[in-house]
Amino acid sequence: MEIKQVTPQEFFKMDRFATEAGIELIEIKKGYGKAQLIIGPQHLNAGNTTQGGAIFTLADLALAAAANSHGTLALSLTSNITFLRGSGPGDTLTAEARERYTGRRTGHYQVDVTNQHGDLIATFEASVFRKDNELPFTIED
Repeated sequence: MEIKQVTPQEFFKMDRFATEAGIELIEIKKGYGKAQLIIGPQHLNAGNTTQGGAIFTLADLALAAAANSHGTLALSLTSNITFLRGSGPGDTLTAEARERYTGRRTGHYQVDVTNQHGDLIATFEASVFRKDNELPFTIED
């Protein structure tokens, strides 16, 4: 059975949680993903700063783009985030995921989350496991 091909952006819009949160995939290349989120009232915690789960979800979508850029389904094995600086309403956060290691079945990624001024908000590291499931998009080198 042939898989209907879609663009990477169409595929990642099927990540309903990230899409409903307002996260947009900006760029995807082999081993690289970039996503963005404009912080609104729905992203805030009781202290009126960005809720950690919103930042984690942003970083996780960038990771998913980078890890799945090889054409087979990659799922997170471990993820760790360190929050370094706060953010709040109106901030634009960008997450850039970079592949640090890729093996036959595993990969390791570093994601930096920055604000519109280039300030580092959080760092996120993750390891993934690659399954045999072929994805419906192709990333050219």
